[in-house]
Amino acid sequence: MSAHDRRRILVVNPNCNEVVTQGLRQALAPVAFQDGPEIVCETLTEGPYGIETEEHVQSVALPLSRLIAGRNDVDAFVIACYSDPGLHLAREATRRPVFGINEAGVLTALARGERFGVLAIAQRSIRRHLRYLRQMGLSDRLASERPLDMSVADTAGAAALQRMIAVGSELRDRDGADVVIMGCAGMARHRAPLEAALGIAVIDPTQAAVAMAIGAVQFGAL
Repeated sequence: MSAHDRRRILVVNPNCNEVVTQGLRQALAPVAFQDGPEIVCETLTEGPYGIETEEHVQSVALPLSRLIAGRNDVDAFVIACYSDPGLHLAREATRRPVFGINEAGVLTALARGERFGVLAIAQRSIRRHLRYLRQMGLSDRLASERPLDMSVADTAGAAALQRMIAVGSELRDRDGADVVIMGCAGMARHRAPLEAALGIAVIDPTQAAVAMAIGAVQFGAL
């Protein structure tokens, strides 16, 4: 397959923190395979430094939709923020499949365990996530969601892992979660060591969304 013929999946980080985008590139490197779709990670430069409030979520919806509408060189899109900002608006902007990492992460967790727990960056994120989960009709499969009490930028750093292990252990031992979802794209680089420490499945929702995008592209999505 020539470079010209190769299909492409665009993963968009809706915040403007390049460290998060670089972490996504590292986390997604194992998902790529020879002759498979090219996986490209880009930063939405108009976005805030971290998407941590409803205002942040709403502020990136239109820029994301416009970016996706203008990219005719892409076969599938992934919005790499656990709030799935502008997901439905983006789906109206293109005929190509668009995946949100929250939706993809939860659906993947359902296939890996009976009850899942979520690591949130902060307490104020949890209400937004629970509302979205109710809209999907899946609240009864949630064991619990617990906050790390960190910023998006903090979760991308090396020091975040120990905090994630501590909170993930509470989700496992106190709440009965048999699978844990990392509730922020900035956590991507910590998936493997976190899973090793917890001894249960840990879902990086961006990897989950890209895996779905690869399936859609490989099996002939428009």
